[in-house]
Formats: sequence, structure tokens, C-alpha cells
Amino acid sequence: MTSRFAQLTFTPGVQAHQREHGSDRAYRRMLTGPEEADRLGDDERHFIGERDSFYLATVGETGWPYIQHRGGPPGFLTVIDDHTLGFADFRGNRQYITRGNLDHDDRVALFLMDYANQVRLKILGRARVVEGDQALAVAGYPAKVERAVLIDVEGFNWNCPQHIPQLFPRDAVEHALGHLRDRIAELERENAELRELRQTRP
Repeated sequence: MTSRFAQLTFTPGVQAHQREHGSDRAYRRMLTGPEEADRLGDDERHFIGERDSFYLATVGETGWPYIQHRGGPPGFLTVIDDHTLGFADFRGNRQYITRGNLDHDDRVALFLMDYANQVRLKILGRARVVEGDQALAVAGYPAKVERAVLIDVEGFNWNCPQHIPQLFPRDAVEHALGHLRDRIAELERENAELRELRQTRP
């Protein structure tokens, strides 16, 4: 966990519970770093570039949090520089809850999952919207782009794999099964040839 992420999330109420449950000493040092935005490094760039989906949280005018799934080709969430992320906002069900929430409060949280390797990355930032901007459109992807969303990263946190179910993408499973099917077919042919050879021997 970065110091900046802790500074943003370890509120007085959170720290009170940490003291009550004995974890405050382990986390106390996280609050002592400089109060400046985190920089995305090579590990974060690589991980983000491989994702084909993420969860995006905003807060509405009623105070209720709202979480939306965003999906696209791998890399559609782009690391623009070491402080900035961006993605093309594809047209969906046209409820515009996230879009409306951002007019009220620009703070966002992103949750990026790699279920196959049981890894997750949480990012806190501030979002700004550029209506009609096609600059982050993904070549060859047929979805209609309504706007670009840019996120100024404030902090991030890598989580441990505890309690993350290990799930694999369908195409990866089908690819592995294809190799197994080919191998089974090859062995069945070899067995048939051996049986035929045994039957022809005197």
C-alpha cells in the first residue's frame, strides 16, 4: 500500500477501528509519507494494459455510491502518463448515472481484477470528462464512443490474493481444451492403429 492511498482512506473512523483490532501499528507508518499523488510505475502500466475490464465507483448527489462495470479490448484503459489514466466511454444502456455523478463529485475509485493470477489493483483518482472526444477510441472495436474520461491518479494499492477466486477467461480455457482434444484424438488414432496391427498379426 502506498502512503498516499493510506492518507486518503485511513480516516479517523478507520484508524479508530485499526486501534481497536490491533492493526494500527502495522499501518501507522503508511501515513507518514509525502502528501503527493502516486506515480504509476512499470508494474502498474503492465497490469493496467492487460485488463479488458474494470469496476468504476462514483458517488451521487444522494450520497449513495454507485459501481459500474466497464469493458473493452485489453488495453482500452490507457496509461497516458505516470499520473493519468484514460478510456473511451462506450455507449451502454444510456442511464448516465456515472456521468451525472461526475458532475457532482469528480472523485472515483477503480477496481482492476486479474482473477486467473488472483491479483487486484485499486486506484483512487479524480475524473474529468471530454464530451465527443474520440482520441481514446480503440481501432477495430465497434462500440460507439460518446466521450473520453481522463483520471488523475491520487493513490493506488495492490491487494493480497486472499479470498480472490481463481477464474480463467473462456478463450484461454477453450484454447487449452483445444490442445487436449487434439492430443486425445492423436492417442485414439495411435490406439486404433495398434489394435489393427495386433489383429493382423498371426
